[in-house]
Amino acid sequence: MRFKLTNWPISAGNRRRGGFTLVEALAALAFLALVLPVAVQGIQLASRAGQVAVRKLVAARVADRVLNELIVTGQWKNSAASGTAEEGVQQFRWQLRSEAWPKDSFRQLTLQVTYPVQGQDYFVNLSTLIDGNQP
Repeated sequence: MRFKLTNWPISAGNRRRGGFTLVEALAALAFLALVLPVAVQGIQLASRAGQVAVRKLVAARVADRVLNELIVTGQWKNSAASGTAEEGVQQFRWQLRSEAWPKDSFRQLTLQVTYPVQGQDYFVNLSTLIDGNQP
């Protein structure tokens, strides 16, 4: 069997486009240049929010533990109490404030626990009332 080559006239209407034009490629790149930074910023924001939520939970647990320890040992009477506490590999700074309660002889103890997330400090406050006449 033999094949015979024929020269069919190729006109502009019969030609198929096999790729993108330069204008289409530039338009796609411009679109990506606008969308990509917004998408990356959204991912960073979601990541930070997740880390803040997890560390806030741990910081609240640390605050509860430290405040209970200060009350039980009587160290809450030192109005300038501060220090650091560790939970796993994370380190948290804490500071205790003791203020007079307007009624009776109670004192309001507020423990502030500070924790960093991606170079920014966040904090959790935990407060309780305690009898100021307690030995």
